[in-house]
Amino acid sequence: MLKQQIAANLETTFGQFGFAESSVALLQKASGVSLRTLYKYYPSKEDMIVAALESRHQRYLKILEVDISELGFPAIQHIFCRLQHWMQHSAPKGCMSMQALAAFPDNQQIADVVNQHKHELKLFLGQQSQRQDLATALFILHEGVSSSWPVLGDAAVKEAIEISHTLLK
Repeated sequence: MLKQQIAANLETTFGQFGFAESSVALLQKASGVSLRTLYKYYPSKEDMIVAALESRHQRYLKILEVDISELGFPAIQHIFCRLQHWMQHSAPKGCMSMQALAAFPDNQQIADVVNQHKHELKLFLGQQSQRQDLATALFILHEGVSSSWPVLGDAAVKEAIEISHTLLK
């Protein structure tokens, strides 16, 4: 339980301060444990980033799944509305996974966790839409909202819902 709580605190800190600004001293303070305990569970800053991304992935999928009552377009519309809430409250600067990848482009461990997150998200969209043939297109819309959120805000979600409705007709 302590390991998961540390990961959740790391996620919050990276989300607030970014990857470059988050020193190990800041991460240790935010994690609420001693430096020794932090390093016991996460021996490097990259391990801390991976833990934060994995924590965020689990939390994000749970948020998307909340109250989905009907598959197809209603589920996709609901997912985009949940994404809007997520962006407003948890990711106003954009996708943390993509920020991690940009900050550590040569780190295979970080690339692997980001790729796994994106792969599972794409599968989820295909399942919820009941259109595996459109999973990639829906994923691109989702990623477009995440990437353009800092500039377009709510308008990005509105457009994604309209386009997904056209796709799923």
